[in-house]
Amino acid sequence: MKTLKLLSAFMISSMLLTSCVTEVVVEDDVFIEEPAITLNELLNTYEIWYVDIERTQGNGEIPFLQKAFTVSFKNGTFYANNNLVGIGSNGNGFGLDVGYYNTFRMEVDISHDIDGVYSLDVTQYGNNEIRLYDGVTNTSYYLIGYQRNTFDYDRVFYDNIHYFLHEYVTWEKVYTSDFGALNEFDNENYLQFLYYGSGDNFKSSEDVNVSNINDIYYDYSGYYAVDDVPNNFYMKNLTLDYDYLGNEYFELTVINDSKIELLHPASGTIYEFVGRGYLQFKSSKDGKPSQNDKRRLKKADFMKLTK
Repeated sequence: MKTLKLLSAFMISSMLLTSCVTEVVVEDDVFIEEPAITLNELLNTYEIWYVDIERTQGNGEIPFLQKAFTVSFKNGTFYANNNLVGIGSNGNGFGLDVGYYNTFRMEVDISHDIDGVYSLDVTQYGNNEIRLYDGVTNTSYYLIGYQRNTFDYDRVFYDNIHYFLHEYVTWEKVYTSDFGALNEFDNENYLQFLYYGSGDNFKSSEDVNVSNINDIYYDYSGYYAVDDVPNNFYMKNLTLDYDYLGNEYFELTVINDSKIELLHPASGTIYEFVGRGYLQFKSSKDGKPSQNDKRRLKKADFMKLTK
């Protein structure tokens, strides 16, 4: 009888202890699943999200992310910096209003003015990094968060200067230095830089003082490349690879958002070109939103599209 009482007491104690342990585990699970902040609060934590195109994964693309240097989520409005001309000042640093967004749990639905609606899964990596995943195309974009007053707009500009050359229909020569040896490039007055993947991606013209840039006849074509200059962040090497005519080499310096300087080391001549026909990558045409076909590529992919 004594043994039976002890056994019964032991079994009851075990059941009570097990019950208590189970309740603690359930409470812990519930606590872990509770998010610290909402997705909308997370997206608004940083004013600027830089689109790190080098880390993009997948074979598809989200058009408006493929074009943007930065995006912002601000009180339901979706902003993007698609142009390097004016970056940092356009829209007080946010860029253009290109649509609106809504959040639900860890999903953001972005309604772009031109590209339509995309539902993207959001995953947070670290304090200021998120991944946007599109299940339809199996593509991921990685965004890094900054505040406007600490974001390095200049670095974005100079790291992507090849896109800056695209932002005008053509570049017109407005100055040739008095010094420097005579050379064939003296006769070329218009340069046009096109998008990678569009065949020959630069053209050159000997036309003079053309009032309508659509009337320019381009005499030469080929490929171009922009490369970094060691220990000089603000200068680039520009190579013009002419079809059948060899190469011309220049040191490229940006004077302002619409003027560049080209130093021709072989002759010592300095040229200045101004951009004509600014191409805003989201604008309105005939009362309807429009944009051109510019898209960002990984730098490694540029090499696949040149000679």
